[in-house]
Amino acid sequence: MHPLSKLCFGALALLLSVGGGACRAASMVTPTAREAVDLELPAPRQSSDTALEEAIAARRSVRSFTDEPLTPEQIGQLLWATQGRTDPRGLRAAPSAGALYPLELYVILPEGVYRYQPDGHYLTRLYAEDMREVVWQAGLRQDALRDAPATFLFTAVYARTAQRYGDRAPRYIYMEIGHAAQNLSLQAVALGLGSVPIGAMHDEQLQLALHLPADHAPLYLVPVGYPAP
Repeated sequence: MHPLSKLCFGALALLLSVGGGACRAASMVTPTAREAVDLELPAPRQSSDTALEEAIAARRSVRSFTDEPLTPEQIGQLLWATQGRTDPRGLRAAPSAGALYPLELYVILPEGVYRYQPDGHYLTRLYAEDMREVVWQAGLRQDALRDAPATFLFTAVYARTAQRYGDRAPRYIYMEIGHAAQNLSLQAVALGLGSVPIGAMHDEQLQLALHLPADHAPLYLVPVGYPAP
């Protein structure tokens, strides 16, 4: 476990409101000043009262959400189910060709943009700004992207898979992202939440707007929240 700082900024209040969170650096972040702030997540649980079969039967695409924020436990659980480590050898919740894990997972919250770190189960905050309007614009103005309290962004580093599988890398990556997104959708149901997978976006616009690394290609957006009545 990494050393932890005792200072936490108000922008992290959502993720620190329930026990288990702690800041690991103390620097405000903007798109032009990107000193990261790392945040521990509550440990994920591996059982619930919702059967897998029930989650499969109940899963539907939800496009309207209330403004109720997600808790740190919910955010951590969703991230773990999608890309979390499930084995001491570093294997993850979703299968990956050659266990090369080309996917990088981000979560866009009202408090900022975070990158998930599966090794250690924590988040790195990139920006302490609400970037949902930017994501909404890049996502063809689909309202779920602006209204959901959390949107999960899947990106891919193609070179990780291509180093072993060459031209077949995109095929394997698209399979993997489907596995991971389904995990996210089913975990959302088990938490009493809704989600909708969105593949329509201006890739380069989104990458530039969020200042993503050049090799992190945006592929999928999944808004998550409490379904509106």
